[in-house]
Amino acid sequence: MNLIFAQIPGIDGLPTLNEVWFVLVGVLFTGYVMLDGFDLGVGALHLFTKTDEERRYMLNAIGPVWDGNEVWLVTGGGALFAAFPEVYATVFSGFYLAFVLLLFSLIFRAVAIEFRSKRPEAWWRQTWDVLFSVGSVLSSFLIGVAVGNIVWGIPLDKDHEFAGTFLGLLGPYPILLGVTTVALFSMHGAIYVVMKTEGELQTRARGWIKNTIIFFALTYVATSLATLLYVPRMAVPLQNHPWLFAIPLFNILAIANVPREIHLGNEFKAFLSSCAAMVALMALFGVGMFPHLVFCHTEPANSLDIVNAASSQKTLGIMFIIACMGVPIVLAYTVCIYWIFRGKVKLGAMSY
Repeated sequence: MNLIFAQIPGIDGLPTLNEVWFVLVGVLFTGYVMLDGFDLGVGALHLFTKTDEERRYMLNAIGPVWDGNEVWLVTGGGALFAAFPEVYATVFSGFYLAFVLLLFSLIFRAVAIEFRSKRPEAWWRQTWDVLFSVGSVLSSFLIGVAVGNIVWGIPLDKDHEFAGTFLGLLGPYPILLGVTTVALFSMHGAIYVVMKTEGELQTRARGWIKNTIIFFALTYVATSLATLLYVPRMAVPLQNHPWLFAIPLFNILAIANVPREIHLGNEFKAFLSSCAAMVALMALFGVGMFPHLVFCHTEPANSLDIVNAASSQKTLGIMFIIACMGVPIVLAYTVCIYWIFRGKVKLGAMSY
C-alpha cells in the first residue's frame, strides 16, 4: 500500500486525472444503478400483479425509459475501458460467464417487453411475463454478485489476469450481496410503481413497498455486519476520516424517509429518497475501494488500482474532454425523456 501511494503526487502523489476518472466512472455506474434499478425492480415484482391490465400498466410505466436507462451502463463500460483498460480486460475475462448470463437476462427482458403484447393468447403473454420477471431478478442478482466479488476481492496473478474459477465467484458474501441488490431494486421499483399508477394497483404497490423495505433492511444489516467482520478494509477510510460516517448516516436517513413520504402521499419525494439511498450506497462502495479498482485478496500486491491500471495521462486528458461533451448529452437526453413521459401511466392504442 505504501508503494502505491509513493507513486502518487497529490496525497503523496495522486494524479488528478486518475482521481477524476475514478469518480467519473463511479458516477456513470451510479446513474445506471439508480435508473435501471427501478425498472429491474418493476420486473421483479411483475408477477405479483393480479390481472393482464395491471401487468400492462407495469410494463408501460417503464416502457418509454428502460432502454434509455441502459445507456448509462454502456457509457460506464466505455468510460472504464477508456480510463482503466486493464480493469476492463481483467473483469470482463474473469467474469465472462457471469456477464454472458447477465447479457442474456437483459436481452430476454427487452424481448419480453416488446413481444408480450404482440398476441392476445393468455399462454403467450404469461410466458413472456415469466421471462420478463425471471430476467429482471437474475439481472439484479448477477449485478450484486459482481459487486460482491469486487468488494471481497478476486484472485489475480502477477500479470493481473483472473486466476480463479466461475464457481469460485459464487461465495457466500457475493451471493448475500446479490440477494441484497434484488431487495434494493425491488423496493426502488415498488416506489416507482406507486408514483406512476393509480387505483387498486397503486394500493397493492404500497403494500409491496412495506414488504420490500423490510426485506432490504434485513439484507442490508446482514451485508453490513458481514462486511465489517470479513472485509474490514472497507471500513478503514471511515475509521481514518470520521467525517465520512456522514455517508452511511445519510443512507439510513434516506431509507427511513421512504415510508414517511409514502404515508404522507409524497410518492415523488419517496422515490428521490430511494435514489439518494442508492447514491449513498455507491459512495460507500467507492470510498471503501479507493484507490483500488480490483482488489486481489490472495496477493494484494497484484491488485489493480487507479495508478497501475490507468491509461496514459495524455489519453486520460483527451478522454476527459470528450466526457465533458458527452456526459451532458446523455444527462440531457435522460432528463428530456423523463419530462416528456412524466405523470401517471395511461393505456392507449399504442401501449404495450
